[in-house]
Amino acid sequence: MTVRKRTAVAALAIGVLAVTSACAAGNQGAPAASSGGPSGSAAAPAAPAYKPAVITVGTAEDSKGPAIPPEGVVKGGTVTMIDRDDFSHLDPAQIYVNTEANFGRLISRTLTGYKRVAKGEFKLVGDLATDVGTASDGGKTWKFTLKDGVKWEDGTPITSADVKWSMERTFAPFITQGPTYIQQWLTEVDHKKAYQGPYDGKELDAIETPDDKTIIYKFKTPHADANYAFAMGGYAIVPKAKDTKEQYDKTPVSSGPYIIKSHVVDKSMDLERNPNWDPATDPIRGAYPDKWHLEFGFEALQVTDRLMADAGPDQSAFTFYASAPPERLQQVLGDPALASRRLNSPSPYGNYYYFNLDRVKDIKIRQAINYAWPSKQIQQVLGGPAAAALPTTILNENTTVGYQSYDLFGKETKPEGDIAKAKELLAQSSNPTPTIVYAYNQTPVQEQVTVAIKSALQKAGINVVAKPLDRKTYYDSIGKTKNEFDMYWGGWGADWPSGSTVMPVIFGPVADGAPNYSHLKDPALTAEMDKITATTDIDAANAAWMALDKKVQETITPLVVAENRIATMLHGSKVGGAEIDPQQWVVQPDTIFVKP
Repeated sequence: MTVRKRTAVAALAIGVLAVTSACAAGNQGAPAASSGGPSGSAAAPAAPAYKPAVITVGTAEDSKGPAIPPEGVVKGGTVTMIDRDDFSHLDPAQIYVNTEANFGRLISRTLTGYKRVAKGEFKLVGDLATDVGTASDGGKTWKFTLKDGVKWEDGTPITSADVKWSMERTFAPFITQGPTYIQQWLTEVDHKKAYQGPYDGKELDAIETPDDKTIIYKFKTPHADANYAFAMGGYAIVPKAKDTKEQYDKTPVSSGPYIIKSHVVDKSMDLERNPNWDPATDPIRGAYPDKWHLEFGFEALQVTDRLMADAGPDQSAFTFYASAPPERLQQVLGDPALASRRLNSPSPYGNYYYFNLDRVKDIKIRQAINYAWPSKQIQQVLGGPAAAALPTTILNENTTVGYQSYDLFGKETKPEGDIAKAKELLAQSSNPTPTIVYAYNQTPVQEQVTVAIKSALQKAGINVVAKPLDRKTYYDSIGKTKNEFDMYWGGWGADWPSGSTVMPVIFGPVADGAPNYSHLKDPALTAEMDKITATTDIDAANAAWMALDKKVQETITPLVVAENRIATMLHGSKVGGAEIDPQQWVVQPDTIFVKP
């Protein structure tokens, strides 16, 4: 894969609620996103305190169905989902956007997945598999066994041949999106040169199926957290006998609890129960409504107003990702009558202001900028604490197992910036009065953020030359290795709760379009990341990623940790079980039900 495609699900840090694909929306702060109000407007009340999700690894017993029901669950009825955009892809192999992966849970299943144990508590469990897999050979070999009774929508059994085929087809030339971790582990980084898919009759020897229930993956190197990768929506299965190649993107076959009965592109979609889905095999999906009706084409303001009104059919409606826009945020957070229908969650993605290390070579200058950074002022521009939190680490606390906080640059004690400390560091640097060329996405909100940045850095003696960039080509501009900027924003997020899907990417290969926007090239760091990736003790690996997070900022300082957006969404009064998924940052469908 090209690493840029990996950004599809992860780096929607700003655009997630606007549902972009490929890369984040360039820190737009657009009204469709949960960006809060513009400068000069009253900030919304502070959001409730957020408790990060707890994610653990489950057992074979945990992997049995049915799913644990939410409080007050009722079966039956029709639930309506209202949002802006239809889904670009329904073929699992083409899915690397969080909204598509989230919807896919209704019609597709994976080898492993995340079981909701209680609100905010999840376990990685076997979905189609009897457990989370068995590793051997130091983590290079992974074995899974399929459950009894798992079937396709036509009643035919799901077999190991289907699972093998599903992975093999991801190598085909027509598959241009989707995750590629496992493909690379099975072959090489340029995996499509190693294998071109199964359609010419060639199989991938690195996947073995000794019988209809057993699948064995043989990787080139150890991967202790591979069972997390198999939970990704992009690795959901496709039936070998019903694979229509490119056309499968429009007519997928269900292995999940629902079947698509009708689909008017960009307008609506209707789902009905899959009679061959057995809840006894599924520990993840509750599938409580009889029917799903999805409506597309509505902006966040329209969605919020409909859900606030709570009239007629909209009482049984909700949204996957339409966060309250700036002009409604105060009202939504401040109205006690909406409290029981309000959902709130910070983004699980990482947001950074990267230094271009080819141009800003003095670490003292980079550290001075970190100290002078106006986090609090930027937060106010975005709408206040209700719209953005102020993290201090590279890895996101909401999606990093084994997370440990640190505050290297005093953001918690002086969120408005420490100008005196910045001046002290600049006096020790190669240039006490440097000029920084700061590139930003030219949107109204980012114009105001840029004013805050310029004002703060100028107080420390740093001249800021602001360069506005076209939002449509923002990532193209900052993604050039020979760009003419010193600093710019970029986003990324974990594909599963581990630093192994963050740090080796944002500090990985330096190339045009790659997400190593700091152009960090450090052989010692690369060797250390490779060592952690190969660690077979997952807890030790998680601890090592956090230690490396701090070490990178202490010894290199390639970036400033940026604000973390907060989503605030509503649902109708007859919708129960609505919760924001802590990894996808959208309302997950597994616990949704319709109240009488």
